[in-house]
Amino acid sequence: MKILAIRLKPEADLKQSLKEFSLQKDIKSGFILTAVGSLKQANIRFANEENSKVLQEEFEIISLNGTLSTSGLHLHIAIADKNGQIIGGHVNDGCIIYTTAEIVIGTTEEFTFLRNFDEQTGYQELEIKVMGNG
Repeated sequence: MKILAIRLKPEADLKQSLKEFSLQKDIKSGFILTAVGSLKQANIRFANEENSKVLQEEFEIISLNGTLSTSGLHLHIAIADKNGQIIGGHVNDGCIIYTTAEIVIGTTEEFTFLRNFDEQTGYQELEIKVMGNG
């Protein structure tokens, strides 16, 4: 496993920055190991909802999970408001960094993560290509 790290600065778009980082570092099969930081705007799609919701408030990033590659990303986030109330869901473009986001990413050469349209779900879903003898 190879480990990469990135710090996002204020005003950066979380998802767009991770897309750019994946392309820049030629990540074929990445996964979020840990992340902390804050958002000043969150754009999250909640479970079983068609559209995402934009929330404008300062939030702490409690958790960020998902997979990323040059083929695409799938990220979920949990954030806490000023009262400690936690909400979470699917990360969309428009999650804007407030002060910082410190993200550690693991990668492996055993797989390549691809994103292809799945007729059953209607979304770009993960296809795992095993590399080498596997």
